[in-house]
This record gives sequence, C-alpha cells and structure tokens, in this order.
Amino acid sequence: MNVVTSKITPAADLTYTSDVERSTAHLYDKVKTVIPAIEWPVFAPMIARINELKKQKNAIILGHNYMTPEIFHCVADVTGDSLALARSASKTTADIIIMAGVEFMAETAKIMNPSKKVLIPNTGAGCTLAEAITAEDVRKLKAQYPGVPIVTYVNTSAEVKAESDICCTSANAAQIVEGLGVPRVIMLPDEYLALNTAKLVKTEIITWKGRCMVHEQFTPDDIRGMRANNPGVVVLAHPECSPEVVAECDYTGSTAGMIDYVAKHKPPKVVLVTECSMSDNVAAEYPELDFVRPCNLCPFMKKIELKNILHALETETHEVHVDPAIISRARVSVERMITGWKYGT
Repeated sequence: MNVVTSKITPAADLTYTSDVERSTAHLYDKVKTVIPAIEWPVFAPMIARINELKKQKNAIILGHNYMTPEIFHCVADVTGDSLALARSASKTTADIIIMAGVEFMAETAKIMNPSKKVLIPNTGAGCTLAEAITAEDVRKLKAQYPGVPIVTYVNTSAEVKAESDICCTSANAAQIVEGLGVPRVIMLPDEYLALNTAKLVKTEIITWKGRCMVHEQFTPDDIRGMRANNPGVVVLAHPECSPEVVAECDYTGSTAGMIDYVAKHKPPKVVLVTECSMSDNVAAEYPELDFVRPCNLCPFMKKIELKNILHALETETHEVHVDPAIISRARVSVERMITGWKYGT
C-alpha cells in the first residue's frame, strides 16, 4: 500500500462548550457505561467536529469492532467485522472513505472503490497476519500444489489477494471452503483459523503458519482460570485462537457471530476471547450483562484515535493508493467472497 501524506494543518477550536455538550449528549448516552464522565469533555469536541466534517465532505467512516467506544459508537457510520466493512465499502456512495481499522482493510476499501478517495488515519496501523505472507509465498505455494485453490483471509495485503482465488473472513470461512466443491484447499495465512475451519468441513486444508498477535496469546489455562474466577460465565472465542483454546469455550465465531450470540442468548455473565475493545463496544449495547474482560489489546488497532481521524478529515490524508493492476486482480477474489463462487466456474 502506498499513502500520500501532508503537513498537519491547524485544527478547529476543540473547546468543550455548552453547544458541544448538547450536540453530543445523545452519543454519550450510548457509551456512558464504558467511558467515564471525566473523559467525555476531551472526546466530545473532536466527535462533534468529525461528524460535522463528514457531512460537509460527503465522507463515511468504516469502524471495525476493535475500535474504542468513542470511535465505534460516536463517529463510525458503518461498524462490523471485516466482511461487513468489505460489503459496505463496495456499496457506499460517499466521496471519501475513512477506514477506522488497519492497513489491509483500507486497501480492501480501495480495491472495491478504485475511483474514490480512501484514507487511513495512521499509516502505522498494520497487522501481524498481513505481514505473515507475501505474494511471492503464494506463487510458490501454487507451484507446489498446482490446481489447488487458494482461500485467503481478508487479513492480507492487496498483492496477496491478487494471487488468490477467493477471500474469506472468519464469519464465512467454512462456507467458502465447502462452497468450492473441491477435496483440498490452501488456506492462508492464519494457521489457527484454518485448523478450526478444518474441524467444520470435510475438505482437506493445507495451512500456513501465520498468527494473530492478540489471539495467539490466549491459552487453555486462561480459559479455565476465567471459569474458576467467574462461576457460570459463558465463554465465546474468536477462531483466530488456537484449537486448544476453542475446545475450552462454549461458542466460537467471528466478531459478528459473537455479537449475535450475545444479542440472542443474553448470557448474564460472558467473556469474549478476542481484542478487548470489542467487549467495551458490546457492553455499551447490553449494560445489563456482566462482561468479564480479558484485556489483550491490538497495538495496531489502537493507533487509530479520534485525533488522527479528525486530522484525516481536515487534511484528507493519508490517502491509500493501490496499483491498478493489483486492484483488478485482487478485486476478483474479494468479489467472489462477497457474492459467492464455486471453483471452476
């Protein structure tokens, strides 16, 4: 991914005035259980200015589930997991797309909207999974396993997507693999997602040793400790966790799947074994539930803050650029994920 940067320009007045307080009161009401009142005067002026600038510039903010609550609930126009954000990016009529997420998500938005301006607020927002594999690695795998389709997690670079047959997310990995109708696939780059998916399908899956730095930290002992310290807790895990961790949990699913589980079952005490800001965001929606929070933060996601979202809107930086030749090839694998595709058709 290439980005265009600019010098910082002076920001608008960000004083917490009575007008700002009134205009953001409905937003604070959403997050008051997870953001202390003493912090709101710092956030509110930026939130008010961001929401004002979005209207002026016909901009949209796509917010991943791992964003902090003041971003997720107060400035993001579309929120969700990688699949939801990819779908939204393919449909938006906004002139400017700001990705409140990490680099590969911004690239995906650009792939789906090559003529639109896509901005990422912090160019340091990377991903250990995206860094775990290169396009050259994929070409070597295709040479080693000729004719075996490549299923690539969206947590990858545009160049890797361009070498792949179809993308998937944690929400639809099993569906994608089974839908190909082949006996064997290569699934990249998350080893744990591939191993967990293999338990759900009859297809043989060849894996790669990529890991998410957040989810690989969880251990079976951690889960057993949560249960011992919180009797009756319901444990929900993301499939980027190891199969050993997944085996200790009550439910495994994507971030969207975990949210749906909470909405449907409303367990009185629950733990989400994933990036900890997601627990804050779901807890804001269900304040009556007791959320146990094992706090493993993603340092890359936390590089996205209100202040650099505001700067991105004010200066229209940092703009994401992807080679048009890469876009045309990578778009095929992403569109196949969104629309459904059977190998050989």
